[in-house]
Amino acid sequence: MEKYVISGGKPLKGDVTISGAKNAAVAILPATLLAGGRYVIENIPNIRDVTISLKILRELGASVRMLDRSTVQIDSTHIHDSFVSYELARQMRASYYFLGALLGRFGRASVSMPGGCDLGARPIDQHIKGLEALGAEISIDHGVVNAGCTQMVGSHIYFDGVSVGATINLMLAAVKSKGLTILENVAKEPHVVDLANFLNSMGADIRGAGTDVIKIHGVDLLHATSYSIIPDQIEAGTYMIAAAATCGDVTIRNVIPKHLESITQKLIKAGAQVDEYDDAVHVTRTGPVNKINVKTLPHPGFPTDMQPQMTVLLTLAEGTSIVTEGIWDNRFRYVDELCRMGANIQVDGTVAVVEGVQELKAAPVRATDLRAGAALLIAALVAEGTSEIEDIYHLERGYEDICGKMRLLGASIKKVVTADNELAKAL
Repeated sequence: MEKYVISGGKPLKGDVTISGAKNAAVAILPATLLAGGRYVIENIPNIRDVTISLKILRELGASVRMLDRSTVQIDSTHIHDSFVSYELARQMRASYYFLGALLGRFGRASVSMPGGCDLGARPIDQHIKGLEALGAEISIDHGVVNAGCTQMVGSHIYFDGVSVGATINLMLAAVKSKGLTILENVAKEPHVVDLANFLNSMGADIRGAGTDVIKIHGVDLLHATSYSIIPDQIEAGTYMIAAAATCGDVTIRNVIPKHLESITQKLIKAGAQVDEYDDAVHVTRTGPVNKINVKTLPHPGFPTDMQPQMTVLLTLAEGTSIVTEGIWDNRFRYVDELCRMGANIQVDGTVAVVEGVQELKAAPVRATDLRAGAALLIAALVAEGTSEIEDIYHLERGYEDICGKMRLLGASIKKVVTADNELAKAL
C-alpha cells in the first residue's frame, strides 16, 4: 500500500504550473471515437483517470502513442469493438462517456456501469432518457448498459436536473444525429464548453455551450483534429486554497482566471489576497481566516469539487462557518478524518457547521475520495508534526505529480510504500 508522509507547518512559496483539466480530458478522449483518423491532443494531464481512458481506447482498437509527457496521438481508424469492460469501467466515473461516443459512431455500445468516487447516488437516468429521445434502445443487463440505434434523430430534451455527465453524453451522441437536437437545463462548466469546442474543431455544429441551452445541428461527417485541453480549474483552486491555508505566497500559472471566479471570491472573503493576471493568479494570506458561508452549486456557482478543500481552510477561521453541499449527498465523508486532526465540525445531512480551531494536529488519515484526499493533504500541510495519508490512489486519479509540485513550493512530502505492500509483492 502506498501513502503520503507530510511534515506540516511550513508556508508554501513559489510558482506552480497547472496541468490540463481532468474533467475535460476524460470527455475529449472518448470523443476521438466519433470519427476515424489521427488526433493529437495536447495538455493531457498525467493522471490515473487519463491512463484508464487511454487503456479503454486501446482495448477498443485505437492506436495510442504519447508524443511527450502531455501530448498524445490517437488513431481511431481501426476500432474493432464497442464494448467497454467492467474491469476498466469500474475504475472511473467518466467511463460512461464511451456510451455516447460509440453510439454516435457505430449506432451501438455496451459499457459496464461506471465506478469512481462514492459521493452518493449518481443515477444515469438522465443519460438514458436523453439517449432514448434520440432514438436509441437501452437495456441494462448484469450491470452492462447496452444501447443500439439504426439512426439517431435530433430531439428536444429537457434535463430534470443539471447534470454534467448527461450533458456531455448527449453532446457526444447527438453530433452525428439527423436534424436538430436542443438540450435544455444543461451543465455550463468550463469542461462542457471545452468539449463543444473540440467537437466543433472536428466539424460538429454545436452552439450555446456555457449557457442554459445547447443546440446541436447533426452532421454526416466528422474528422480527426488537433486540440489543446484547457487548464484544470479544480487543480488550480486546490493550490490556491493550500497557499491561503498555509499563509503562503504562491503564483499559480497556466490558468484561466475567469474559470476561478467563484473560488477567488470566497478566498478573498475568507481573508486571502488574490491578484489576477492574464494566465496566472497570485495568492497570499497574512491576516486571520474569516468565517464565511459556502454553498456548492452548478457552474458558475462554487464547485462541489472544491468544497472539502475550502472546509479545511474554514477550520482555521475565527468563528463559525456554514458549508452546504448542494450537489452530492455523501460529500462529507472526509469530515471524520479531518476531526482526527483536531477540526471541530458537525454534519447534519448536507450541512456542515465548522467551528474554527487554533490549529490542526498531525495524524494518520485515509482519503475517502479524490477531493477528500486533496483536503486532507492541505490539512497535513497546515498541521504541526508528521501526518500520513493512506488510499492515495484517489488523489492520483485527478492530480498530476502532486508530490513533486508541492515539493517545488517548499512542502515536506514524500510517497512511501508500506511493508504490507512489499510483503504482498514477495508472495
